[in-house]
Formats: sequence, C-alpha cells, structure tokens
Amino acid sequence: MTNRRKEVRAPFDGALISTIDMAGSEQAEQAIATAYALFRDRDGWLPASRRIEILRKAARLMEDRAETLALQAAREGGKPLVDSRVEVARAIDGMLNCAEVLRCEAGHVIPMDVNAASARRVAFTQREPIGVVVAVSAFNHPLNLIVHQAGPAIAAGCPVIVKPAGDTPLSCLRLVDILREAGLPPGWCVALVTDDTVATQLVTDRRVGFFSFIGSARVGWMLRSKLAPGARCALEHGGAAPAIVAADADLDSAVAKLVKGGFYHAGQVCVSVQRVFAHRSVVQALSARLAEQARRLKVGDPTLPATDVGPLIRTQEVERVDAWVREAIDGGASRLCGGKAISASCYEPTVLLEPPADCKVSTQEVFGPVVCVYAYDELDEAIARANALPVAFQAAVFTRDLATAMRAYERLDASAVMVNDHTAFRVDWMPFAGLRESGLGVGGIPYTFRDMQVEKMFVGTLT
Repeated sequence: MTNRRKEVRAPFDGALISTIDMAGSEQAEQAIATAYALFRDRDGWLPASRRIEILRKAARLMEDRAETLALQAAREGGKPLVDSRVEVARAIDGMLNCAEVLRCEAGHVIPMDVNAASARRVAFTQREPIGVVVAVSAFNHPLNLIVHQAGPAIAAGCPVIVKPAGDTPLSCLRLVDILREAGLPPGWCVALVTDDTVATQLVTDRRVGFFSFIGSARVGWMLRSKLAPGARCALEHGGAAPAIVAADADLDSAVAKLVKGGFYHAGQVCVSVQRVFAHRSVVQALSARLAEQARRLKVGDPTLPATDVGPLIRTQEVERVDAWVREAIDGGASRLCGGKAISASCYEPTVLLEPPADCKVSTQEVFGPVVCVYAYDELDEAIARANALPVAFQAAVFTRDLATAMRAYERLDASAVMVNDHTAFRVDWMPFAGLRESGLGVGGIPYTFRDMQVEKMFVGTLT
C-alpha cells in the first residue's frame, strides 16, 4: 500500500481543497487484475438492463447534487461557476445518453443465401465488450470528460479504470462514488490518482483492451507507442482552431460567438477559438469589437456567479502564456487588449492583431485566453493559412453566402466546420475527432460506445 498523499488546491488562490491518497504500483495491479477477472467471467457480465438501470440512477443522483458538483468542478478546475453548471447539465445528459445507446445500437444481419457459397446459411452480428478500459483524462472538464470515458465503458459492459488529471481528481472520485451508489458493483469502475510511472504501467498492461486518452499530443502519442499488441485506443489532443470571417458576415453575431469561443474557460479548451482570419475589409472593425467585448469580461474567482473568465490551471501556465504574447508583440503584433497577468493565476483576455506567422501564438496551441486576428484578401488564402499547421480539429466560417460556407466546409482541414458559430460548439452525441496530430479515432458518446465493443458474427448453416 502507498502512503503518499496529494494536496488538491484551487488554481485561483491556491487554497487547500482536499488531501487524497495516491495509488502506487500495487494498487494499480490490483485494480487491473480485478477488472480483467471481471471481464473474463462471462457469467458475471452485467446484463444490458442492469447497466441501463445503473446509468439512469446515476443521472438522477447527479441531478439531485448538481449544484454541489458544479461548485466542486469550478473550485478545483477554475472554470467559472456559470459554465461549470452547464458542464454538470451536459454530464447528466451524457449519462442518460450512455443508457440510451443500449436501446438503439446493435449488430446487424449479413446477407447470406445470395450465391452458391452462401446457400442455406444465416449470419448476424452482436456486440460484446472489448475488454478492460483504461482512461486517462484531462483537467478542463473534470466531470463531463469522465462521463465521456467511463459512461460508454459501463454501457458497453467493460470494466474501466480511470486516471483523472492530477489537478482535478475530486469530480472524478465523486462520480465513481455516485456510480457505486447507483448500484455498479465494486471493480467495474475504479478511479486511481497516480503519478506518470504508475499511469504508464496501467496503460501498457497486456490485459488492457482499450485505451482512452484526453490530453496533450506529446503524452498521448507516446503512450500509444507503448500499448501492448492488440490494444485499441482513441486519442483526443488539442489544436489551434481557425475561424474565417467573410466580408459579408454579421459582425455583431460573429463577435459575440468568437468572444465566447475564445475566452470560455480562459481558452483552456482543445477547440477554443485561437486564429481568426478576417477579410481585410472588416478586419479593423472586427478586431476592435473583439477587444471591446473582451475588456468587459470579468476575470476572477470561478466560484462567483458573476465571473466570466477564471484562472489558468497552474501559475506556470500564466507565465508561459505571457511569454508567448510578449514574443508576438515584440515581433510586430498589435495588442488590442489584455497582454498581461492580473495575478499569479489569472491572465487578461487578450486580442492580438497580425502576430507573426512563425511565432508561438500563430503556430502552437495557446491554451490560454488569447485570440489572434489576421487579415486576408481571398478566401482560398485564408483556408490555406488555416490548414497550414500539423493540427486539425474543428473550424468555423462566418458568412451570409451559401457558396462561401460550402467552399470553406469542403476545403478546410477539419473534422467539423461550424457555420456562423464558434469552433468550440459541441453536443455530446455528435462525432468529435482530432485529425493529424490532434488525435486518433472519434469521440462522442455513441462513437466511444462502439469503439469499446467488438462486433462478433454468428454464421449458421440451415439443415
């Protein structure tokens, strides 16, 4: 047993929230041995009706405790309370979605008796759990991301071991407690707060059937390279989401949505608006309005209802973002608003006009409250610049013209293109996929549910 303890502190003011036990190698081995034994015992698999019952009851319990869950998520993760309440509502709906997929996702019939080789045969498929799921999660949606990883695993019938982000483990631990209260037997969902060494031990174990990862590309691709043969995986990384604003765009609507998409959770979202390409005829008006609205955002304590933008998750992230912004300004970018730290944990919402094409804010994921605006002359020029990075996730285009919207949709390197909406739009049943270095596989509850199952075929001969 480990005697290591971890302090969980609020990113806003460093206040101690809780002290929790960390799992060591022995606990990891026990968790995976238990999970694997549950998976191998087919007679002990939870029937679909029981899984539906558990997931629905968990959703009811979450709804009863919604405000407590939102306050905890805001406090440990720094997302403002108004947005954390939305996250909790999404998580509740996501848990219900996990139950719903069991009613509508099934196998299918394979045509037989259509030639001599298939004569007098019948074939169909059914779905079975893929095996033990190990999920490594991120800090920025400390409750909803766990629902997206653990919920489909439970729905699919897979035992799941979750490693929450070290900065935000409390929401995950609370959710696992709720699942057990809802009737999930011990061992079917376990949360382990561990260090990187133990996490690697978990992920690379030969008994793992599926690895679900949400986090940095560096860590995700590294862990994927160490998976045991046969293990499948899904990786969700980040990007530097582009939005194109055409000359005919409704600027009032575009500005409001770009501000929300760029500064939501202080920009700490994998599809946060980062690079805005505005037609030269509107770039000055657009950027000025963006800066004006960004200045109005209230930055501060995320647990207060009036706060719009909370802290970054760690003080070193504030220092990094500030260094990136200063590099851009030194290279010739115009600082329209922001551009400095408010405290050790909070950074001003920042709008930069024309940062150099090769500086960090133009080429890497900022993951902070910084929106960059660039002028373009021709649509294809904007599309080419949007596509120039090795990351590709969600993108957006603002226009009143269908032809412009369709050309952007057809030519942008993205898994989803939002028309007249920001890049961070998402509902939890839609496909959500990073391309190129931004990830592998397709997220979204129904898609994850399918990934965590094997479609097994029956072929019978009619006598």
